[in-house]
Amino acid sequence: MIVRLGYVAMSVELQNASPSQTMTFAQFNRIKDREAAIRKLERIAESNLENCLRLLKHNAANDIRFFRFSSRLIPLANHEELLDWNFLRPLSEPLKQLANFIKQHPMRLDFHPDHFVVLNTPDKDILKNALKTLIMHEGLLKGMEIDTEHRCVLHVGGGYEDKEMALEQFIHNWAYIPPSIQKMIMLENDDTTFTVKETLYLCEKLGIPMIFDYHHHLANHEGEEWHQDWERIVTTWKTSPLPVKMHISSPRSEKEFRAHADYIDVNMFLKFLSEVKGSVSELHCMIEAKQKDAALFRLMEDLKGRKGIQVIDPSSFFIE
Repeated sequence: MIVRLGYVAMSVELQNASPSQTMTFAQFNRIKDREAAIRKLERIAESNLENCLRLLKHNAANDIRFFRFSSRLIPLANHEELLDWNFLRPLSEPLKQLANFIKQHPMRLDFHPDHFVVLNTPDKDILKNALKTLIMHEGLLKGMEIDTEHRCVLHVGGGYEDKEMALEQFIHNWAYIPPSIQKMIMLENDDTTFTVKETLYLCEKLGIPMIFDYHHHLANHEGEEWHQDWERIVTTWKTSPLPVKMHISSPRSEKEFRAHADYIDVNMFLKFLSEVKGSVSELHCMIEAKQKDAALFRLMEDLKGRKGIQVIDPSSFFIE
């Protein structure tokens, strides 16, 4: 089984390359000339995209072919006071540059929209705003000429004091989501509300690939074992053009179990891999660790020389 590692949004190795530079609405309002304020927003967004290109060049140089973009590339996108701002038009050039680089250096690239993107809400306005944010992500993917299928990871949403009802609300709302947006979505079990089994229920019912988050499962499992559901999780990827994807992270401490540690606990990771090896030909593991790419490099270092591990390149290995 080939295991490919990726990391999230920004590098700790590259200096001054944040793709999430921002501007608050209060700062926007302080600029008296509205047009000048919008130009400033566009310059920030352009700088974020230029930093994305720097990050992708860094990835290519280090043979990293799996990466999650920041969802904060465009500050104040979809803000209710800026609905007349067509933010994608002035960004066509930096998006085209990204598209050209991705063509030359193919990578698996995706997004994890913020926690306020909730599809099981009973509130129509919250659902409308969630859709707006997803449409923005679709526009960015299209601008980079990336196939939009299965590129946005979401949590199921809120429990609303009745998880069964909340799951049914997701199914009800799904009917109002345009097919092109449905096509982008993957669902992940979370660390406080929806377990593997509950997330899997939706994924199987609606034909959505499921992202298994091992750390989240350990924090929120209601006595469930993940092993018996692994084959079902793999099956949700059967129609996807992409290999099975999962999230890996390690608890910061026993006391702060849900928080992500700086690095990945190699023994915890190997224990998991020993139980799934052979179930798929390729597994993509997104590292969610505070030290970002440094955590990926350290994990690869920690894996070297381990029994049954053959390193393929700086971000992937074969497990016998």
